[in-house]
Amino acid sequence: MKSQRSHSRCFSFEFFPPKTPEGETKLRATWKELAALKPKFFSVTYGAGGSTRDRTLETVLEIQADGNAAAPHLSCIGSTRRDIAATLELYRLKGVRHIVALRGDLPSGAASAGELRYANELVAFIRETTGMQFHIEVAGYPEFHPQARSAQDDLLRFKAKVDAGADSALTQYFFNADSYFRFIDDCEKLGTAIPIVPGIMPIGNFAQLARFSDACGAEIPRWLRQKMQGYGDDTASIRALGLDVITELCGRLLEEGAPGLHFYTMNQSGLTTEIWRRLGL
Repeated sequence: MKSQRSHSRCFSFEFFPPKTPEGETKLRATWKELAALKPKFFSVTYGAGGSTRDRTLETVLEIQADGNAAAPHLSCIGSTRRDIAATLELYRLKGVRHIVALRGDLPSGAASAGELRYANELVAFIRETTGMQFHIEVAGYPEFHPQARSAQDDLLRFKAKVDAGADSALTQYFFNADSYFRFIDDCEKLGTAIPIVPGIMPIGNFAQLARFSDACGAEIPRWLRQKMQGYGDDTASIRALGLDVITELCGRLLEEGAPGLHFYTMNQSGLTTEIWRRLGL
């Protein structure tokens, strides 16, 4: 963890672009409440194959206009270099200077993976075409990407993103702090020392969390899964246990030297704000 202790702390919150006017109103209230916590930035996700590009940009620009730093996600799968270059130029003209560069998911029914197939190729392309105009975040996987051929291959792919020009990283969420510490140790052995901020998923809806986790490869400890399942529809008990578990996880990560926290808010502020309060941040 030595490499991480040398970095200043960075706290950030992630949103997805809303689909309805009601969702827009809800998200607007959420970021205004979370802005009071003074995060370094908000990030906004990007649909498969760029399917939410316009809504992502609209959300980012509104957050920026409200006086907050914002970083759009940008994925390369299913896109051409020309498409990506046009998106980068649009972001540049709109004053965006922070990008979360991802491989992304291929849209359902799409026939081609596009011209850039991996995130390291996207990072290299951003650097080749825009120089140092953007701060580039990439993704890290403490429990390994679900499509990784092996643990070592996944680590080398992460290193390739860093070598291509990434400035920092945000991890997939996890519930086992030791997986993050081991990931950092492995990265340090490869000579990788950029800030790697752990991703945090507050627990409010366990059924939804279980679906997400099964899809993305984030392991829910058996004891936690069994306990949560045993609560059934008792949302108050699920919320209470979730707050205890995630607060303890965040506290340990920060104590051991993690350079901040990145919260997957699901466009809600309540759980994140309460965890923040409990941590004394």
